[in-house]
Amino acid sequence: MSFRRNKNMTTMLEVAKRAGVSKATVSRVLSGNGYVSQETKDRVFQAIEESGYRPNLLARNLATKRTQTLGLVVTNTLYHGVYFSELLFHAARMTEEKGRQLILADGKHSADEEREAIQYLLDMRCDAVIIYPRFLSVDEMDEIIEKCEQPIVVLNRRLRKNSSHCVWSDHKASCQAAVGQLIEKGHREIAFITGSLDSPTGIERLSGYKEALARHDIPLRPTLIAQGRWNPESGAAAVAELLSRGETFSALVASNDDMAIGAMKQLHDSGIATPEEVSVIGFDDVAIAPYMVPSLSSVRVPVTEMIKETISRLIFMLDGGEFTCQQTFSGELVLRDSVIDGPHR
Repeated sequence: MSFRRNKNMTTMLEVAKRAGVSKATVSRVLSGNGYVSQETKDRVFQAIEESGYRPNLLARNLATKRTQTLGLVVTNTLYHGVYFSELLFHAARMTEEKGRQLILADGKHSADEEREAIQYLLDMRCDAVIIYPRFLSVDEMDEIIEKCEQPIVVLNRRLRKNSSHCVWSDHKASCQAAVGQLIEKGHREIAFITGSLDSPTGIERLSGYKEALARHDIPLRPTLIAQGRWNPESGAAAVAELLSRGETFSALVASNDDMAIGAMKQLHDSGIATPEEVSVIGFDDVAIAPYMVPSLSSVRVPVTEMIKETISRLIFMLDGGEFTCQQTFSGELVLRDSVIDGPHR
């Protein structure tokens, strides 16, 4: 493949003439700034494809002081999960719809490395940055937002000072509601598999489990709690640990669907039927959940809506807008065949 410059390279003006629009309209379509109808966009993109036009990104960036890129910081512990795949897919698609490119930076294994990843994206002159943090504290993120010129939105964490710069799901309330639903169905002995407890999401979901029991005056039994690590193997191991303790329970909540699937397999291998003997609920409502046998009940976290809101906020900020409100998304319990009424119904 040759990358040598074509002496007959098409200009933006030629694209405009081919599309029957002004040069300024072509510029708006390429930059993603300003309103252009979908019909006009389609004509411009068709003219670009037919002519082989390639915009001079360096010149455009210098002129507009924009790189047309959004940065995303995610710790690599999320990379293997279905949840991250969905998050990244929608982030990339929606960034593209806004005429921009998504640049991913690895937050690795510590707060220092998350800070380095953020700084890397700022040094790359990303127009705005999305942070999906695991290790940085709320106070540190508030400080970063206040120091940076570029707009920053934090995903999946609730900020104290800069509440309009975060989009989050209330994992505590969602878990509390899921456990409460089991209690209403007559379950009293409810086991719980945590996620990694260095994860804010894991901590919040465990807190929701404890709060639901307290609200219904059900004593907390610490021996009904087993720690997982977000993967199916740890879900299976957690069930094995609970059974080895001699614990009995009529329902189980796992902090994500991967662990719930591993838990159901271990229950089956141990001769315990789901849901006849143990009802099971997971989190995230992964694509395979309805196709499990029995189909897995799960709390659906609105990842698509959260990403859409995050990117819309960033684009609005880049256009000079200011937000004064925060945005919270609630999880929704989807009941399927893995849950039936309990012995106290």
